[in-house]
Amino acid sequence: MTEPDDGCGPDSAARTSAHPRDHAHLGHEEVVGMLGDLRQKLTDRFGTSDERRLDSALRRSGPVVVPVRFHVVHNGRTGWLSVSDIRRQVDTLNAAYGGGRGGVDTGVRFRLTGYSHTNSSAWFYRPRTYESSMKRRLRKGGRGTLNIYTAAVGTDVLGFSTFPQWYRRAPHMDGVVVDFRSLPGGSFRNYDRGYTAVHETGHWLGLFHTFENGCRPPGDGIADTPYEARPADGCPHGRDTCPQRGGDPVHNFMNYAHDSCMREFTAGQGRRVRAAWAAYRGG
Repeated sequence: MTEPDDGCGPDSAARTSAHPRDHAHLGHEEVVGMLGDLRQKLTDRFGTSDERRLDSALRRSGPVVVPVRFHVVHNGRTGWLSVSDIRRQVDTLNAAYGGGRGGVDTGVRFRLTGYSHTNSSAWFYRPRTYESSMKRRLRKGGRGTLNIYTAAVGTDVLGFSTFPQWYRRAPHMDGVVVDFRSLPGGSFRNYDRGYTAVHETGHWLGLFHTFENGCRPPGDGIADTPYEARPADGCPHGRDTCPQRGGDPVHNFMNYAHDSCMREFTAGQGRRVRAAWAAYRGG
């Protein structure tokens, strides 16, 4: 089965960026459908789709702890990552989702439970072409296990991901793929702090881009991420591209800004992640 891409739109602003974070686009109707599916799942399970009402009960059960299986795909020494490199990326996920960079604590924690190294020139240089076979061979765990794959994704995009709504259609495809050069201390200038994995994991947890649908409702479906006409490029200041209230969320991890510019998730994004986890990935 061919899965849709991870919702990343290569509009004109994204194309002018040195490294657009990802490369596909979710159409308006697909976003509306995915939000509707989430509301239905929550209603079926909890009797309400009101994420604010659900959140206090979800928080009482403690933080969401995500087991992480890390798969390093390499070509000889090219793309090889050490265990220390892997742990630094997981630490970066925990800092970002725990509010350690300045945003809210989303209540999500990540725990490394295993890793592998696979020497394959084909998989390494063409992870999109061989995505299905690579994931069928390497993927571990169930719907609540985050599988992260590193390879030479490329310079046109930095990574790609699946959404929780897609899991039931193709479980073996579930996971996040990022370029190995985007990890903390990597060689991609302006994209070397590990925030590509933070961004793509946001999709895996159920978040859309902050610029989803541009100025057209429902945007990304989250009230405290203001509407944004186009992705951030570099690190703009004081930008406001939509008539709706609020300046563009250029510092949000679900935007396309440089890593040095990204620092936060919002309270609404935290609620969305916890609700999507309960609907699709939780036990």
